[in-house]
Amino acid sequence: MRCPICKQPADMTPANRFRPFCSERCQMVDLGTWVDEGYRVPGAAVEDREHPDDFKKKPLH
Repeated sequence: MRCPICKQPADMTPANRFRPFCSERCQMVDLGTWVDEGYRVPGAAVEDREHPDDFKKKPLH
């Protein structure tokens, strides 16, 4: 498998603690993209408020 950041071969065994990345550097690049909100799912904007279903009482089980 290739590293999703640099595209170099990445060791997918438990010996590579950074998998699926090839290195800590690539793992941190990916984390930085998440933090900067660089990964987006296309779609309409969502209002920043609670969903009405969140206020319904849920049965106790």
